Amino acid sequence: MAKKLAILLLVILMAGKGFSQDFYCTIQIQTPKIQGVDPTIFEALKTSIYEFMNNRKWSEYNFKTEERIECTMVLTIEQAISSDEFKGTLNIVQQRPVFNTDYQTPLLNMVDKDIHIRYTPYQNMEYADNTFTSNLTSILAFYAYTMLGMDFDSFAEQGGTSYLQKAKDVVTAAQNSNEKGWGSFDGTKTRYSLIENLLNSSYNNLRTFNYRYHRLGLDVMSKDVMKGRAEINKNLKLLKNIYNKRPGLYLLQIIIEAKRDEMINIFKNGDPAEKSNFIEIMKDIDAANSSKYNRVMR
Repeated sequence: MAKKLAILLLVILMAGKGFSQDFYCTIQIQTPKIQGVDPTIFEALKTSIYEFMNNRKWSEYNFKTEERIECTMVLTIEQAISSDEFKGTLNIVQQRPVFNTDYQTPLLNMVDKDIHIRYTPYQNMEYADNTFTSNLTSILAFYAYTMLGMDFDSFAEQGGTSYLQKAKDVVTAAQNSNEKGWGSFDGTKTRYSLIENLLNSSYNNLRTFNYRYHRLGLDVMSKDVMKGRAEINKNLKLLKNIYNKRPGLYLLQIIIEAKRDEMINIFKNGDPAEKSNFIEIMKDIDAANSSKYNRVMR
């Protein structure tokens, strides 16, 4: 009997390990302009997205509970085309823990404006890699793989390539769907543009920056503030190099948007040379927000 119980316990533990969750994703649904639609539909949609993101196994890595990727998705429904067809925007915020601290640093903070979905309450949200089933599940799968790629890149240089390739596969499968955001002619701030930027070897400096900023910069700052900040300061040139090559690059804009306030706070305590270098580079590559960088000198 004792032997059978031991075997049963081992099976349960192995099953738990094999199906550990990848994400701790908070879902919000906003409907500020919607009238005449049963609000329970949006409650059901929130639950379905939550379960789709959090209950699926997206990676081969067995995350510990405290290692799960934390993110927030805010879906704003701006137009109800019918009782089950909607258009809106999706705000994605992804965070990463900094070693030996309780601090969560942002990896992504972006808005996808090309959201067009159909949703029937309580219907299973089906998804399979390399297959386009619905725009909703493909969008969610795309961002799940993109976030995995960004997370793994921040711990090892180019460490997220396999997941970014999966995100590209989602884009490829959606090419013939006639939905916006998947095609090369849909604009410069699309899902297609994002994954093209991430996997384009011409822009590898941005993925290198992701690794060095987080693993060699922030993670080190928990023990040696000056050393970690110096590493971040040194690698600002990677952003500048990409800006000089292609000023309006979507991925560069996304990185700056996610890290702007954090970097300002980091360099407030820098030495004069660090402050000067930071302000000069960031005012050049983020001219629309140049006044914000003056806060470093206060």
